[in-house]
Amino acid sequence: MIASLRPDGVAYLSMSSRAPSETDARESVARELMVAAAAREIRDGEWVFVGMRLPLLAFAVAKATHAPRAVGLYENGVIREGAAEESLLTMGDTAHVRGATFCGAMLDVMGLLQQGRVHLGFLGAAEVDRFGNLNTIWGQGDGHAVRLPGSGGACDIACLAARTVVMLEHDRRRFVERVAHVTSPGYGTGNGWRRAQGLPAGSGPSAVITTLGVLRFTADGEAFLASVHPGVRVEDVLRNTGWTLRVADKLTETPAPTPQELAIMRKMDPGGVWTRNREKSL
Repeated sequence: MIASLRPDGVAYLSMSSRAPSETDARESVARELMVAAAAREIRDGEWVFVGMRLPLLAFAVAKATHAPRAVGLYENGVIREGAAEESLLTMGDTAHVRGATFCGAMLDVMGLLQQGRVHLGFLGAAEVDRFGNLNTIWGQGDGHAVRLPGSGGACDIACLAARTVVMLEHDRRRFVERVAHVTSPGYGTGNGWRRAQGLPAGSGPSAVITTLGVLRFTADGEAFLASVHPGVRVEDVLRNTGWTLRVADKLTETPAPTPQELAIMRKMDPGGVWTRNREKSL
């Protein structure tokens, strides 16, 4: 059984007997790099809107390494001061509820955003553009516009968290100069757009972590390539980006996961549901 990806990044399961390929192995490594990079975005003591898929693993890695006091927030109303001790497929799994600090309603957790208490939120998207705006409402399928599930709590997180980190596959169809619909704002049109809209000072996306590298943002809100994953060329990233992407003067290589980080990922995801299954992970 494998999963297929809808345009919004949500997976559905299907049956397949396809054997793992060399491509699968490369993509597994890329996703482990993404998890490690995402974990390093979490600072000790921060309140973090974790979400689903790879961020579940990133939070577990951060808690077990450099951020033991980080607090995980989940839009189903769960708050955790400790990462779950078992593999998770959803934030509502029994293993996730058991041992939670708090199990309430969605409003209880989303209200923390309005109070300005959320330091970091992880987001996914069908599209992202050069100013970090996200689209999860309209996509393309067989040449036709497809209505996607929409925002959920993502717009609230994008507007009110102190900073956000976006995680998605690096593909030219998803990295577009201008998203088809701004579901969740990044830096809008740049040049102080967030401030003009009355959004919290200093808030906005701080990184876009992809299967090829890590993008960050200039003072005027435009994305630039900050690091490439091991074995990835700058040309690979530019070819898969739908606009002329800036490249950092001091471009670095994304640090590979440490043995400890890998051990945590594989303990929490022993079947490779999130790191080895391309369609389901992002």
